[in-house]
Amino acid sequence: METNEIVINKSRFVAYKFELTCLDDVKKHLENLKKEHKKATHICYAYVFNIDVVSEKCFDDGEPNGTAGYPILNVIKKRGETNILVAVVRYFGGIKLGAGGLTRAYTKAASSLF
Repeated sequence: METNEIVINKSRFVAYKFELTCLDDVKKHLENLKKEHKKATHICYAYVFNIDVVSEKCFDDGEPNGTAGYPILNVIKKRGETNILVAVVRYFGGIKLGAGGLTRAYTKAASSLF
């Protein structure tokens, strides 16, 4: 597991990268993050898994559609990574970032892991 934290306009983004051996690992890692970050506003993620069958998914967790999970997935795919989960935990800092700001923030947080 790798982790990195960035702060943008008082919102805290904590990024995590996990290697996957099976798709069940995704659920396990996300459950652990939810326990560890009980007061987080959002836990957005994306994964690419490629053993036998290619599987990918992204999730915005309440952020405006396409502003969190998809940017994270794009980072993974541009890096050519497989069998990884990238999750970004957000603690809202009181300043709305807008759709463009959220997209840039989640992209920056995910990119900071590579």
